[in-house]
This record gives sequence, structure tokens and C-alpha cells, in this order.
Amino acid sequence: MLSTLEILLPVFALIFAGFACRRRGLFGPHAASELNRFVVWLALPALLFHTMAHATWAQLYQPAFIAAFSAACAVTFLLMLASRLVAGRHLADASIDAIAAAYPNTGYLGFPLCLIAFGTSSLTPTTIATIIVACVLFASAIVLIEIGLQTERAPHKLGLKVIASLARNPLIFSPLAGVAVAAAHVPIAGSVETLLKLLSGAASPCALVSLGAFLAEKRAATDTPPRGAWMLTGVKLVVQPALSWWLAARVFAMPSSLVGMTVVLAALPTGTGPYMLAEFYRREGQIASRTILLSTLGSLVTLSVLLAYVGPAR
Repeated sequence: MLSTLEILLPVFALIFAGFACRRRGLFGPHAASELNRFVVWLALPALLFHTMAHATWAQLYQPAFIAAFSAACAVTFLLMLASRLVAGRHLADASIDAIAAAYPNTGYLGFPLCLIAFGTSSLTPTTIATIIVACVLFASAIVLIEIGLQTERAPHKLGLKVIASLARNPLIFSPLAGVAVAAAHVPIAGSVETLLKLLSGAASPCALVSLGAFLAEKRAATDTPPRGAWMLTGVKLVVQPALSWWLAARVFAMPSSLVGMTVVLAALPTGTGPYMLAEFYRREGQIASRTILLSTLGSLVTLSVLLAYVGPAR
């Protein structure tokens, strides 16, 4: 248990540092947003590009991991979407709730946590998981929200809008560019390599501090009952990792180390994406923001238990 706490302590200490600095006024009101921009547009794309540019085909070809992780995300998302629709939620709101229950924070928490727990072998699976979350899962939610809000829009126009949005996403473009560089065997100049390493090194700490500052923001209270957020948190921290374990260990019989990475990545708390979607589409975001907060706090316990069993690198 002590070794598990040693893994989690630096990760959550950085989140708390961002939280404390924002609450004490050391960070301004736009700190979380600006740090997030730095991470999304510079640091994390550099890490994704650098990882994929140096990856071999043997590392990238992981069909069992891709299938297990993707299926766990998809099943969780669809089950929660159906549940929220049955409960009477609008399609747009139900889609935001569903992605809040199925959206692991692979980009911000996944890289530092898995790197400490499993070593450098986790970089490629974490990058693949980030692409799945940022591209497939996020795009699916956007499509459903657009359908719910603009039912008159022609399907082909909706598809073009989603594709254009994804093409501009640096978290999708950068790893694909890295794969292209690796496939073409293009050498990376020493100065560029140094730049990528400097930016990559800033990705994890800045992302965690940004997350802490985001959680520290005080948002207007609403009459939304808290049970919605509690349910989504329970699904995110318990149901999704349990499903990913069953798929990875029982269905695909993956190696134990890869099973551990799959489960930990699926067990990560909800990322900020669902709240950003709610804000962008001007939908009620209280449940999404509360789910992010509750799942982040709750993951300190659930991840401690999981890491004690999956055998992190000593």
C-alpha cells in the first residue's frame, strides 16, 4: 500500500497545488483556461508526437488492447445514454451525462500515473487510449449533441462539421503525424528532439496543475439533484474499470501488465471534456462538473486499491 501511495502522491499533490493556488488567489481567474491551452496546443501534442514518432509497429499493433479499452468506453457510454434518455433527459444532456461516465482523463492523469506505475512501456498504450477517447468517444458525443440540438441539419453536413472539428484537434493530429514520421523513417533533428522533450516534460505537471485550478473554480449552484453526479461517478470509477478488466483478462486474455494498464486507464476519473461540451453548447453543466470533482476525489481511493492489485512497476 505504501508503494501505491508513493505512485499517487506526486500526481494528486500537483492537482492539490493547482487547487490551492487558485483558491488562495495566487492564480488568476483565467489560470486554468490558459494552462489548459498550453497543454492542449503545445505540451501534450509534443508528447504524443514524440511518443508515436519513436514507436515501432510492434508497439503500435495492439488490437486486443484497442478492442478491450474501446469496448469498455463504448458499452459504458451507451448504457448511460440509454439510462439517461429513459429518465427523461434531452438527447444533448443525456449525451453529456453519458460521456461524463465514460470519459477517462487519459491525457492529463493517464500519462504521469502510468509512467510512474508501469514505466515507459505505458506511453504507447496511453497514447492510443488518448486517441480513442479524444477522437472516437468525444466525436460520438458531439454527433449526438448536434443531432439533439439541430435535427433539421442534413446528415452529410453534420458529418463534415464533425470531421473538420476533429481535423483541427491537436490531440488527434499530433500522434497521427508522429505515426507518419515513424512510418516514413524520417530522422528528427537534434534541436527538434530537444524541443519536443522540453515540451513533453511540461505536459504532465502543467496538466495536473490546470486540473486542480479547474476544480477550484466556484460555479453557480443549481437545483440539480446531486444523485445524478453520484451515479455517474460510481459508473466511472467502478463499472467501467470492472468491464475493462473482464474484457482484457477474460475475453482477450491479454498479458497481466497490459491488463493492468487497461484497467488503470479505464479507472481514471472523468476528464474536463464533458464540462467543456456543456459550456460550448450552453447546456446545464452542473452534473458534469460535479462528476469531474467527485470522480477525481474518489479515484484517490479506487486507484489506490487497483494499483495494489495490478502490480505496478517496483
